[in-house]
Amino acid sequence: FVGDLHPDVSEARLYEIFNGVGPVASIRVCRDKITRKSLGYGYVNYHSVKDAEAALDSLNYMNIDGRCCRLLWSQRDSASRKGSNSNVYVSNLDKNIDNKALHDTFSLFGNILSVKVATDSE
Repeated sequence: FVGDLHPDVSEARLYEIFNGVGPVASIRVCRDKITRKSLGYGYVNYHSVKDAEAALDSLNYMNIDGRCCRLLWSQRDSASRKGSNSNVYVSNLDKNIDNKALHDTFSLFGNILSVKVATDSE
């Protein structure tokens, strides 16, 4: 799963980035059925788990066309997504704190699935 994509990011652009880690099996940017505009997320599939792990390690929070993108393992089963995971909300962050800085700070306390810093523009 690739989240927080800029609306103009295409499958070709994602292929250009992700194929550098390892051979890509498929890529899809999810789009509105009527307008065909990007929904801001997509999926990249690799032939090997090793390459997918390498992409998560090296490309998570990478700036792609002006947006810091989040990478996650895709969870098709909604029960596993909504399981026993916990959310932590942090307010009054310094304006210089981004997704990666927040992730790095809290990763000292355990495994983090996803981090999202909300900004005034969102």
